[in-house]
Amino acid sequence: MQSNIPFSGRADHTPPLAALAPMSGVTDVSMRRIARRFGASFVVSEMVASDDYVRGSEESRVRAEGEGIDCHIVQLAGRDPEWMAEAARLAEANGAHVIDINMGCPAKRVTGGFAGSALMRDLDLAERLIEATRAATSLPVSVKMRLGWDDASLNASELARRAEAHGVSWITVHGRTRCQFYKGEADWRAIAEVKHSVSLPVIANGDCTSLDDAKTMLSLSKADGVMVGRAALGQPWVVGQIARGLAGEVYRETEIKERQDAVNQHYDDLLSIYGVEIGIRHARKHLAAYLDDAIAQGAKWSEAERLELLTSSDHHIVTKRLARLYDTIDRREAA
Repeated sequence: MQSNIPFSGRADHTPPLAALAPMSGVTDVSMRRIARRFGASFVVSEMVASDDYVRGSEESRVRAEGEGIDCHIVQLAGRDPEWMAEAARLAEANGAHVIDINMGCPAKRVTGGFAGSALMRDLDLAERLIEATRAATSLPVSVKMRLGWDDASLNASELARRAEAHGVSWITVHGRTRCQFYKGEADWRAIAEVKHSVSLPVIANGDCTSLDDAKTMLSLSKADGVMVGRAALGQPWVVGQIARGLAGEVYRETEIKERQDAVNQHYDDLLSIYGVEIGIRHARKHLAAYLDDAIAQGAKWSEAERLELLTSSDHHIVTKRLARLYDTIDRREAA
């Protein structure tokens, strides 16, 4: 497993990495498996609340699931060092290969509990969380952060230096402040300041949607890799496309049959993971994004069909609609 861990034995000539970002309610274990299969350098779980995970929350257990993923990275969130330590131990016992600490989530429900990016307002506490997590596990630990809480407190470089001092293996920096949420454009140049402040590998995150974006992002940020977030919704294969492009391989679009197989797998997996009733509801955000991607590829689809696909509670109907969706692309290509 050591060889599959990011930056493990990394040589200077190794191509930059392209990873799938952790996204709550999005990067379920099936999506992560698909992205990894298509060549993503690594994938990270949905954010797992440390205290809920230790208390045995079923939702947290599902979020931390990593079956079928060769390098299983669990992202933990919290503000109590003891809970973070216990959660790291539990994640390791359950098969995790890396622990990622969330210090970047901007959601009010997270920052309201003084976790996520709120930790960038208290670097002493952030440092204690890193120290406790590192001490609790033999696994590599990474940290994901933002540039700072707001434009008046751009302290990512200071947090990165503290993380490095406690033996963190790499850091990921989203090129926005917490107060920006996802508005405006990510500041890739600002990530370079963080990179220059540490000797650790740095992953740049924010607004990467294509290979061209990734190349520009790396040039401006001086980072060792990129992390793809929202652009992967509806096209989890795009992360692998970017990874292969950064490795110098000839770029090719993912074939329609490959996309169809991935979508069918994702849908079936969600029903299996969550049960049919909850799985159907959970799948809808993914189906809407997959539908948009299929239409962009030339699928012929009516609003009535869209409505049925995204509102039906009968998984047999959804499966039939998905088959027809991709058949319309095949007919277009054969015409």
